Amino acid sequence: MADAGDILPPDQIEGAPHPRETARLFGQERAEAAFLRAYSSGRMHHGWLISGPRGVGKATLAWKIARFLLATPPEDGGMFAPPPPESLDIPEDHPVARRLRAGADGGLLVIRRGQDDKGNLRRDITVDVMRKLHGFFGLSAPDGGRRVVIIDAADEMNPNAANALLKALEEPPERAFLLLVAHQPSKLLPTIRSRCRDLRLMPLSGADFAGALTQAGIAEDSAALAQLSGGSVGAAVTLAQGGGAEIYAALVAIFGGVPRVDRALALKLAESVAGKANDTRFAMLLALYDLFMARLARAGISGPPPEAVPGEAAVFARLAPHDAAARAYAALAQSLGARARHGRAVNLDPAAVVLDMITQTEAEARRFL
Repeated sequence: MADAGDILPPDQIEGAPHPRETARLFGQERAEAAFLRAYSSGRMHHGWLISGPRGVGKATLAWKIARFLLATPPEDGGMFAPPPPESLDIPEDHPVARRLRAGADGGLLVIRRGQDDKGNLRRDITVDVMRKLHGFFGLSAPDGGRRVVIIDAADEMNPNAANALLKALEEPPERAFLLLVAHQPSKLLPTIRSRCRDLRLMPLSGADFAGALTQAGIAEDSAALAQLSGGSVGAAVTLAQGGGAEIYAALVAIFGGVPRVDRALALKLAESVAGKANDTRFAMLLALYDLFMARLARAGISGPPPEAVPGEAAVFARLAPHDAAARAYAALAQSLGARARHGRAVNLDPAAVVLDMITQTEAEARRFL
């Protein structure tokens, strides 16, 4: 059985601090302001759906809201009530902030995927985990304050768990708040979505993206990672740790010499993902190949995008000179993606899968030179 301490929590990206330990949330001021307006209005909704792409700060915002709600005393409406708060920030040395970092605040319940009998993370949130809500809401809130539940990620609930959550949303206890983190909110029951206020988070760019990367301990070129990750800091951290920028640069270099690809470089790249030990790198290469093809197709319609690696724009301008090429590359990308997924499913040699993808792309590119 696996040691639970060896398994990364499902709400944490490897190599990055856990959201409860993230000091600052970058680039989501609009969502923070929307929550503060609702709070200050005196008509706070009990259910909040924090949605958006992966890796843009949804979990960090959920923990920030939880800290705020647990550390800010409920107002009694008296004439000497303090002015409405101007931010969600709570000092790091506040007792609530310290307890949350230590995972020891009785006012917070975190619901996420549990482990199976073998110590592996389950694929979804089960009803057994969701039943913790009943016991948590049955307890008195510490010091008569609020109770907060973070569900991360809510779109990972199985149907029985979703129905258990729906009941809690329909009959919430007083001063109880549910924060649902969702990467794909469309997967949630419409009745769950209708009972929550939506806080939509957007991909980061510019200084916000660079600042978030620095906070996560990543020193690589933020502009390149922003292009490769689509503004997702979480994806950028994964790319940086797995050598994603180098893999993508190799793809650009391989096709830089079409009508003949760089065979030596193609073979080197393919061999770098061979073997079970390189399965994670293989998955990253396939994802980056999809991205390469998508960016190549878009270049045929609207011109080369901002460069992710040096020389990319020149390669794209040459290989995708018009919209007919764009359509051809888009169709090829679908075919290559399907074949690659099948190849992984039946354990084909990763190197052979990669070389086949390169050969097919080379043949298609020659048509437009």
